[in-house]
Amino acid sequence: MRVLVTGHNGYIGSVLAPFLRGAGHDVVGLDTYLFEGCTLGEEPAEGNAIRKDVRDVEPTDLEGFDAIVHLAALSNDPLGDLNPEITYEINHRASVRLARLAREVGVERFLFASSCSLYGASDGSLVDESAPFAPVTPYGESKALVEQDLASLASDDFSPVYLRNATVYGVSPRLRADVVVNNLTGWAVTTGQVLIKSDGSPWRPQVHIEDVCRAFLAALEAPRDVIHDEPFNVGRTSENYQVKDLAEIVASVVPGSVVTFAPGGSADIRTYRVDFSKIETSLPGFEPSWTVERGVAQLMHAFQQVGLDEAAFTGDRYLRIKHLKKLLAEQRLDTSLRWL
Repeated sequence: MRVLVTGHNGYIGSVLAPFLRGAGHDVVGLDTYLFEGCTLGEEPAEGNAIRKDVRDVEPTDLEGFDAIVHLAALSNDPLGDLNPEITYEINHRASVRLARLAREVGVERFLFASSCSLYGASDGSLVDESAPFAPVTPYGESKALVEQDLASLASDDFSPVYLRNATVYGVSPRLRADVVVNNLTGWAVTTGQVLIKSDGSPWRPQVHIEDVCRAFLAALEAPRDVIHDEPFNVGRTSENYQVKDLAEIVASVVPGSVVTFAPGGSADIRTYRVDFSKIETSLPGFEPSWTVERGVAQLMHAFQQVGLDEAAFTGDRYLRIKHLKKLLAEQRLDTSLRWL
């Protein structure tokens, strides 16, 4: 298939685009390159790509593609809170506009990178795809809004599918240090402290970045009737953890590290446990293989290999919000996060 991957230069995209190429697909990327240079290790090889803000996509950019994998977004809650209006503009309105244009030019399949964060806050019971949306942040709400609007575009010739990723972790050329397992492991490797910034009680389902890639490939190749206008939670039911349990796993893997709590850490209202049985039973070809323990070991070795230290780990290279604030302060971006 000929596939356009938006956000291909980001945390997930820089792993997913080569993964899809390796499976035999013709992949073209589209990215505004906000995080170009925010690299762990060597710079990844760049395939065919369009350098463009997803808000500025035109129909001619989309012609000839069989499918679009839409990752491009301001990703995570703190980044969404930086400017909620821009979050809705990019994550919601630009996503729906992209889908409408895709349908107009004959793209048949639209894979949307949604998030389990749209479940928001739950009572501790497992939630499946039928659970009501209860987002508590602009980021989570933007994902729910896109799903609702994409459903209205579904037709005989246009099949959206909603892949609700659990909290992603694992090594990527465009590392993010602001997702929980990556963050806890980075603190452990660079300081010896597995630093918990909440009270450790929130539940978070976890999924390795390579298992996310397997889910997208499976949705790309599945029969149409399996994925048409369907949501799938992406992860494994056995990989639901409280943050304090994740910290203990990290401490058990990273030699000499100990769990510590940041002063003033409080309970987080974002807590949810997720049921992943639908994707495990209904999406052919999806076979997740990673566990948090194995992922922490992968991260530890990658961090050690590049000699990651605390200053680099907590700087503006791997923390998305710090990087954008730096670009804004240097007047390289305007207030709408467009390049100047």
